Amino acid sequence: MSAAQSDGQVTIVDAIRNVDLLDNLDTSDDVYNIEAAPVSLLLKHDADRNFQDRSAYVVGVAKYMEEAASHAEMTELLKEGEEYAVMLYTWRSCSRALPQIRSNEQSNKGEIHERTVEVLQPYAVKLMNFMLFQARAIGRFCQDVRRLCLNMRKQDFVSEAYLLTMGKMLDMFAVLDELKNMKASMKNDYSHYKRAAQTLRRMTDPSVLQDAQNLTMFLAEMNKIRKTLKEELQKIDSFELLFAEILNTAVLMYETKQYVFPSEKHLLVKVIGFCIFLINTSATVNVNRLDSKKRISLAKVDSIFKQCQVVNLYGDMSISPFDAYVAKSDFYEPSRWPECRSGRVSVQGALIDALPRIRQEYASLMSELAKRTNLNTTVEQGSTRSDADNRKLYDLALKALCRLGGWNLQVLDAFTWKLANLSDLRQNPDMPKDAEDYAKAVQYNYTSAEKFALVELVSMVKSVQAILLRMESILTDAVKRTVYRQLQIFVHHQLVEPLRHAVKKKKEVVRSILVAIRTMAADRFEADIAARGAPSGVSTKTAKRSIRDDSASQQADDIRMEQRPVAPNSTQLYMVRTMLESLAGRGNSHHTLRKDVDPQLLRAIEEFNSDSFFWPYLLNYTDSLQQCCDLSQLWYREFYLEMTNGARIQFDIDMSMPWLLTKHLLESRSPAFMEFLLYPMDLYNDSAFFALTRFKRQFLYDEIEAEANLAFDQLVICLSDHIFSYYKNLAASIHMDEAFRSEANARGARLPLPPPVRYSVLIGQRHVSLLGRSIDLNRLISQRCNKSLLASLETAVRLFESRDITGILELDCLVGLARLTHRLLSEAGLSLDDFDSLLSEANEEVSSACGKITLHIFWELQLDFVPQYCYNSSTNRFVRTTQSMATETVERVPFPEDTREDLLFGSSRLNKAFNSILERYRGFVGQPHFAAMCRLLGYSGIGTVVNEMLKAMRGLLEGTMAGYVTDLRQLMPHECKLHRFEYTSPGILGYFCAQLKPIITYPDLRTEVLQSFREFGNSLLVILMLEQNLTIEEVNDLKHAAAFQETLPKPFVPPPRDRGNLTGPELRRMREEESRRQLERLQAKFARLSLLRVVENVFPEGHYLASVAQDCDLLTKERLCCGLCIFETVLARLRENLEASPVWTVQETPKNGVMFVDECLEFHRIWSAIQFACCIPPGEHEFTVEELFGEGLQWAGAALLVLLGQERRFELLDFSYHLLRVNKFDQLEGSQMGFSLKAMADRIRKFQILNVQQLAAVGRYARRDQQQQQLADAEQVRCFDCPRLPDEEGEDAADEAW
Repeated sequence: MSAAQSDGQVTIVDAIRNVDLLDNLDTSDDVYNIEAAPVSLLLKHDADRNFQDRSAYVVGVAKYMEEAASHAEMTELLKEGEEYAVMLYTWRSCSRALPQIRSNEQSNKGEIHERTVEVLQPYAVKLMNFMLFQARAIGRFCQDVRRLCLNMRKQDFVSEAYLLTMGKMLDMFAVLDELKNMKASMKNDYSHYKRAAQTLRRMTDPSVLQDAQNLTMFLAEMNKIRKTLKEELQKIDSFELLFAEILNTAVLMYETKQYVFPSEKHLLVKVIGFCIFLINTSATVNVNRLDSKKRISLAKVDSIFKQCQVVNLYGDMSISPFDAYVAKSDFYEPSRWPECRSGRVSVQGALIDALPRIRQEYASLMSELAKRTNLNTTVEQGSTRSDADNRKLYDLALKALCRLGGWNLQVLDAFTWKLANLSDLRQNPDMPKDAEDYAKAVQYNYTSAEKFALVELVSMVKSVQAILLRMESILTDAVKRTVYRQLQIFVHHQLVEPLRHAVKKKKEVVRSILVAIRTMAADRFEADIAARGAPSGVSTKTAKRSIRDDSASQQADDIRMEQRPVAPNSTQLYMVRTMLESLAGRGNSHHTLRKDVDPQLLRAIEEFNSDSFFWPYLLNYTDSLQQCCDLSQLWYREFYLEMTNGARIQFDIDMSMPWLLTKHLLESRSPAFMEFLLYPMDLYNDSAFFALTRFKRQFLYDEIEAEANLAFDQLVICLSDHIFSYYKNLAASIHMDEAFRSEANARGARLPLPPPVRYSVLIGQRHVSLLGRSIDLNRLISQRCNKSLLASLETAVRLFESRDITGILELDCLVGLARLTHRLLSEAGLSLDDFDSLLSEANEEVSSACGKITLHIFWELQLDFVPQYCYNSSTNRFVRTTQSMATETVERVPFPEDTREDLLFGSSRLNKAFNSILERYRGFVGQPHFAAMCRLLGYSGIGTVVNEMLKAMRGLLEGTMAGYVTDLRQLMPHECKLHRFEYTSPGILGYFCAQLKPIITYPDLRTEVLQSFREFGNSLLVILMLEQNLTIEEVNDLKHAAAFQETLPKPFVPPPRDRGNLTGPELRRMREEESRRQLERLQAKFARLSLLRVVENVFPEGHYLASVAQDCDLLTKERLCCGLCIFETVLARLRENLEASPVWTVQETPKNGVMFVDECLEFHRIWSAIQFACCIPPGEHEFTVEELFGEGLQWAGAALLVLLGQERRFELLDFSYHLLRVNKFDQLEGSQMGFSLKAMADRIRKFQILNVQQLAAVGRYARRDQQQQQLADAEQVRCFDCPRLPDEEGEDAADEAW
């Protein structure tokens, strides 16, 4: 290690090496790319120099150099005309926003006029410049037409590129004229400005006034530009011949598909129609005569107009060239246009029919792109590609551009067709009668299948664009090398023999053109000439001498082409193509040197021109790809905004094509199209890019940005809701019982599983590009799903608050579904908050000591469940009493009926299914309900509920129950003996009825007294049920944690079949050793699962997480082992209250010194009297004690007896038990107070069975402390005297007196 490194310093070499290592880092997301590629707004390479370097090619033919100069001027006019087209199309009315003068007496009208002129004067200047430009452009165009017509009469050649530029000029005139006609707001603004200026006397100069008048007439007259152009052309002789050439060129390019961009195809169709309009001027000059002379073919034009019936004029403006130009032109003969006049529907708008072909093209192209991508990243990485590989990449790039242009054209054709053919109520009955025109054109004009087709086409275009942009550097390099090689092969090889032939035949014109082409295009031309042995070839003799040199010729043929990424520039390529075209001609043109050229060269020239036509697109690959994939016209709606006459500032988002497609995907929820959801949003990127680079209008970009923000917000909201709803449905379907689902499906109630949808791909998008911003879609969806989960839990809690205690199962089910939904969403890739934290927030446990669930459970238990439910030990369930004795009711919050269905069980069908399942649990409260309480409350909630219920039980003991026990003790006889069997059971029954009549007839016995005991017993049962279910939960936890805590069960070793001579102790010892060995093997096997060992290996000793892990491990192990029991603790505290109260304990000393036998002072005698009253059979139409109060009443008595230590005395001295024993002995029948003895004996037997069970159950918990106390006081023995029995004679006398 060097000194610099030891000091913490890094050398420059190491720093550079570290920076180079960053190239190996993969920063891409490991997710599928389902959005368009982000395109730079700043970097743009334009290879078109507009012939600015034409003077460098002095070797070219002079007339073609002049043509290039004219071509450059026309290109500048086209650029200026495009600026005025943008101005007209994006013109928004300013006068409507200006204050108007209400009356002539208005005080500030002068100031208003001043401000009006100040605001509108720049726009008036623009309109004046526009009028002057169109006049100048028409003059310049007519000047070129006049020159070209003169040259054509001289049989001079006019290049295809120049004719195409002339066609572009015609298209510019047509577009400007239609835009001027359409913009009424522009005319209103100028009229407003003119009135204000004249009021302020700003137009007093005659020249200014004349210009203003001319501009007013120019703006007011419809079709002014085309009329002026037609009038000027009529002054030129034989102009129709030139326009016939332009028309034939457009037809030829249309038929041979020499176009890439959709706008180029529409331009050709518009040029054809506008040429026909301009040619039809007189009876001698019209297209019918030209067709008769075979100058043009109207049959071809008729077929083209039928194929492309409607074209895009500009933005959202569409036009039918046949209807706008041909049918309205002079000398129109309908018989010559059979296709256009036929009733056959054009295939232009048939998007669905073209979709299968496009899918096949897409699959083929994607397979080729995938193959080239894989080869480039594996086999060809870092190696030099061969010429054949470069050619394949060249063909692939050209094919991709043509495919993209064709798909884009299909989309634009369908969109343009819809704009021209509005929907109506017959086509779409759902459309409102007062719908706007733009809504008829866009919102209600597409079927569901057409929307899906548009989305699919947009996704195809954008996905291929993304792949091509990633391969841009490879493709552009291969294109440049292939273009260079093709051009050099053509110049160096294919032009050699034709040049010799021209020299030999003395064809000077051909020779000069060929030499100029070679001089202009050949790379290393001097080396070529040196290899031939001739200087340059300009001299005929020298050229002949070089041709005779066979060896030099052979050497020239063997020249090898080097791989150089040097492509010709635009001027160079234009000159080469133009000069070659002058030799070979085009179509049926006669102004060429075709007869002087060898046929083999003609074929080579035609092939070269056909291939090189696409070179400008390929050499300017980035811009070409952008234009091929540009779908911005689907958003613009300036024409329809103008048609509203200011009633609309902007249309609703529902009428916007990007949101219309996105909304359709969201509403359809089609799994096949869900991955295409982000592609329609890229239309906003295209529109914004177009607004900034082509229109250069900030207000358009602002409108696009505002709508894009709104649309993306809506997309995130709807998508998040769909994702949450889908996974909620999936969780509910998983949670649903399969037997129930099968039965429901068998009965016709379909409950299918949700279809698989790849939402995970959408969820994984973290870098969505929208208007130059990178948006983390995953984070936004996570936030929304977090809110939905929280709302779902809040809805579940609110629903529980509107139900009684039986709703705890519904709450538990909803919380379980939310938990499963949370897990599924997390597995899908969302970053969600912890579920327990969400549940705590929904339960409001964060801001309060106990949550809503705990409070509602307690209030339901205390105010509704305890006083109104009856317990049945046979079913271990509570049911609501038939006659309520409660004095308080629970105030429940009503549940809103308009709650979203996905916040409950996911959907209406699933809500009904789960409601039908949960309905079975709403008629009772049993073990499932208490298990749900334990899961939802937890230790803290259970502690709170038990503590509050314990307070309520103490209140009963010290208040209501203590008062009634005192009253009943006073009503009891002082003594009530248990007579011998000789008195018979009817006699004993009569005795007890007479002795206990005050108790039996006590008015509050069957209402208040038993109700208070029922509340006390039900409270005890609730705590017991919670204890039992909590124990089950803890045991399950311990079983699941056993493997991670090295708590393994002792393995069982069966005894050997052959014991041999082994004794019993030896056999037992052998089995114990074998069990120990197996246990050691199991411990070694599961040692890696030990949580403590893992923590010790990961964290150092003393780390706080290590200590936390140890504490948790200890707590888990000792949770059940330490003997904690809630019910036992409750009983212990109740015992303390009972022992401290004088009401429940007797302070007197028994007469016999041991216990009270006949005296009715202790509680067990009072409870015996109450039980005796309860055992009396009810009369007709009367409720039994069990129906009214349930077994909670007896649980209360049993608990009090056990806590007071009087359960044995009760079993021994109970009145009912004694009556039952006597009746069982003598089997006599009788009646007393209207009821039979046998019926009462049967009821006593049932009560006795329940009492035995209940006393044993309570005693199992309550005697633990007593046993411990007995063990502590084992040596303290207390001796009692023998009991003193009463005299037999005195007893007989008392009986006789009774």
